[in-house]
Amino acid sequence: MPRAEGPLLMEDAPIVFRNFSGLEGKYNRAGDRNFCVLLDPKVAIQMEKDGWNVKALRSREEGDPERPYIQVSVGFKNRPPLVVMVTSKGRTTLTESEVDLLDWVDIAKADLIIRPYNWEVSGKSGVKAYLKSLFITIDEDYLMLKYADVPEIGGSDRKAIENIIDAEVVDEILAIEGRMER
Repeated sequence: MPRAEGPLLMEDAPIVFRNFSGLEGKYNRAGDRNFCVLLDPKVAIQMEKDGWNVKALRSREEGDPERPYIQVSVGFKNRPPLVVMVTSKGRTTLTESEVDLLDWVDIAKADLIIRPYNWEVSGKSGVKAYLKSLFITIDEDYLMLKYADVPEIGGSDRKAIENIIDAEVVDEILAIEGRMER
């Protein structure tokens, strides 16, 4: 029985079928967070020999070869993965409640490490891929880069703005009621 040993590094990996939010769909149970990585055919052959669950994506055009891929599970229960979003301003480690952002971002590059889970049930065996770490570089558009240095309002800054707005509203009410000195 083939067994995959140790983690597997994939650099500049093409990621497809993203479901970091774990939404239920035609091919996904509710709560199952995952994505797929397209594989080089030579890598796919070796992974299959090692027992990984490699599948083939049917070609869109007649005559084009099928494209091998592997589904990667994103589990936070036993061994939470390290998930990092990289932009021109720096990097941000995403929590379990934030990883669903990755379903919608434009990805420039994805580097990841998957760890194998060798399983055997009822005489069948295989290797399931779990995410160990993922660094996703965001493909920033012109406006994202143009306004990258503008501070974002959040936390205490947002509270300060709310206080200013509240103060202006109170001042206007007092002025209307004639109780405010100018």
